[in-house]
Amino acid sequence: MPQQVIIVHVQLPDNPLDQMKRQVQELQSLVETAGGEVVCTLMQARPQIDGRTVIGKGKLKALKDLVGSLEADLVVFYQELTHTQNRNLQEALEVGVIDRVQLILDIFAQRAQSKEGKLQVALAQSQYLLPRLAGQGKSLSRLGGGIGSRGPGETQLEQDRRFLRKKIQKIKQDLKQVEKHRQVARKNRTSSFVFRVGLMGYTNAGKSTLLTGLTSADTYQADQLFATLTPLTRHFQFSNQCLVSVTDTVGFIQDLPPLVIDAFHSTLEESRQVDLLLIVVDSSSPYAKEQEEVVNQLLIDLHMQEIPRLYLYNKTDCLPISQEVPLTYSRPFLKLSAKSKSDIERLKEAIADQIKRAYTPFSGWVAPEELSSWLKCRSSLYLESVHFDQGHNAYRLKGYRPPTFQLPRDF
Repeated sequence: MPQQVIIVHVQLPDNPLDQMKRQVQELQSLVETAGGEVVCTLMQARPQIDGRTVIGKGKLKALKDLVGSLEADLVVFYQELTHTQNRNLQEALEVGVIDRVQLILDIFAQRAQSKEGKLQVALAQSQYLLPRLAGQGKSLSRLGGGIGSRGPGETQLEQDRRFLRKKIQKIKQDLKQVEKHRQVARKNRTSSFVFRVGLMGYTNAGKSTLLTGLTSADTYQADQLFATLTPLTRHFQFSNQCLVSVTDTVGFIQDLPPLVIDAFHSTLEESRQVDLLLIVVDSSSPYAKEQEEVVNQLLIDLHMQEIPRLYLYNKTDCLPISQEVPLTYSRPFLKLSAKSKSDIERLKEAIADQIKRAYTPFSGWVAPEELSSWLKCRSSLYLESVHFDQGHNAYRLKGYRPPTFQLPRDF
């Protein structure tokens, strides 16, 4: 039986009601992704957060009554809790209490599969716990081993700050070793003149499904938040043998904790090296535009706004037949369903157009004995035509090359 969860959100004056409703809905999805069941939502409008218990005394009493009547196992706050607030709430409610950040980290702990992913999660969780170490042993015992308790584990929380700092340092050293291997692989890719595409977007927008459609990769796909944590790079070729790499990354989310962004630095580093960003938007979501704005802002924060991009308004198959979500489409864009083979082919055509814009055109005559050396370069070139002309007894080649790529000879 899933854990019974009550979620709590405080509406501050600068947070419009419709935005708060979206945040509550997203928090509910996070709880469900973590394996819990939301049995009640409690909201309160306040001029500011209460420094001791986040919500007011009256709401705290009402929350305690709800915990008892609904037999709730856990209370999740949207607002990030200080260790003092967490301790006071645990004592008042006599049930496990976590915040949204801890919930996200719990999901990450479930999702991480690779060594790098597990190290990144452990680092983020340890950095989150360090300033909240006081009193966590008692608090954790109330969680009962469920949501919010996965990852470093109870024994870590019972250690002193010095031990935890040493562990953080050790994780960082281990991550540096893993990142060195990734840098070598990245250097090999960048030196091979492969056109690089990065998939980015809000979590659950359909990036992994698109990766599968483009490359036939065996990736984890689910209608869940944060289905992908570890960056995954796969390739596909056009009929002219031009090779394209596609990298899937961790999904973004509103108010993504900075320590999560820092921990997944290598994931984001993969996308900094691409030639084209595919910004994937769930067009079936009523909050599609807001989610797109979150991604755009994060790209600015990560200094990636200069990379060419193509907006993909995905999940058109999920829209009502008689109604389309009113969106102001960012350009250039493509409306598609990642599950449609014909739409995937249209996407490949759009990527080909982007390659032509980024590469340098070339054309010329090649003698028959020189053709083999040209064909060896086909994965790095986008050849539009190879035509043999009997009058010239030569092949006429037209295509596009990476700006720094040296052709077998000048025309």
